[in-house]
Amino acid sequence: MSTTAVTCSLTDLQNGAVSFATLEEAFGPSSLGIIIVKDVPPEFVELRHRLLSYSSYLGNLPSFKLAKIENPTAKYLTGWSLGKETLKNGQVDNLKGSYYANCAFYVDPTLSCAKPMAEFSEGNFPEYLSPNMWPQNSVLPGFQQTFEDLCKIIIDTAVLVARACDNYAEKEIPEYKTGYLEHVVKTSTTTKARLLHYFPAEPQDDVAAGDKMDDDWCATHLDHGCLTGLTSAMFVNESKQVPTIPVSYAYASKYLPLLGELATSPDPTAGLYVESRSGEKVQVKIPRDCIAFQTGEALERITKGKFKAVPHFVRGVRPGVADGDKGDRIARNTLAVFTQPNLGEVVDTEQDITFGEFARGIVEKNTTK
Repeated sequence: MSTTAVTCSLTDLQNGAVSFATLEEAFGPSSLGIIIVKDVPPEFVELRHRLLSYSSYLGNLPSFKLAKIENPTAKYLTGWSLGKETLKNGQVDNLKGSYYANCAFYVDPTLSCAKPMAEFSEGNFPEYLSPNMWPQNSVLPGFQQTFEDLCKIIIDTAVLVARACDNYAEKEIPEYKTGYLEHVVKTSTTTKARLLHYFPAEPQDDVAAGDKMDDDWCATHLDHGCLTGLTSAMFVNESKQVPTIPVSYAYASKYLPLLGELATSPDPTAGLYVESRSGEKVQVKIPRDCIAFQTGEALERITKGKFKAVPHFVRGVRPGVADGDKGDRIARNTLAVFTQPNLGEVVDTEQDITFGEFARGIVEKNTTK
């Protein structure tokens, strides 16, 4: 079994030149469930740096401003949240700030969320049918434009990964619907993006040596969509790169200043880990100029188990391990784009379960009341 993530080029995806062996190595029963795509459009690098800088600015806004973009009715699956998610043993996650946006704009720029259906409406499923809650441009100038531009590149690339998966599935899975996964990714108005700000751990947050949990920044879980697009993480020393918005920028500039990015995590053990099919915990490092895609539960169901969803978690930077002053506060910022079917699309043909039905159960399990 491979213990390193599989890499392919965007050109090979565009030309249909990714082999079945490569897909099996990336997503199959003995895989890590992740593939890294290199040679992506050059503007991706700048957009990534800019949006992940915004993640620190957003996470450090005053609480009264963050409260304006919270949506408890939608169980915080649009807008900002902190301490509202439970992922393990009922434990509330207080170390990860989260900003969700619907990516319906990819299909139709006039849409702010999925269109309601007979069985799913904003009244009975606000998690997916509540419109986006963007910070005002006077608060975070350029945030929405940067967010949308970066997500479009990631979804464009996900469409090509989905096409490669379809080519495989059409040969290997009986009665597989031609082009189904590409259709799902390309036409979905339920795809969501999540900008994440992992707050610096304080010394009192750490536990006794030997008792520290691996998944202290984000507990072990499965994504419930098809393909999750991931940027590499950006580590920021917020003691030296203070994410305070200059007053002059609120009205005079198109974008906020970029924050300096640490060359590497000061703690080499911090970052994204996946659990291999044999239960081994493997750290995955994504280059800054690449996009990674990992498998979710909907993909596993659509491919009848040929491609497996990958359990994963995030290990935090341990207090006191940063170089320099002991007071250094290291944050981690990243973006995840969850490509997932429209609410009425069937993800399990054997049980005739739509994505909306499947997602509703997952949301109930993962959020506090």
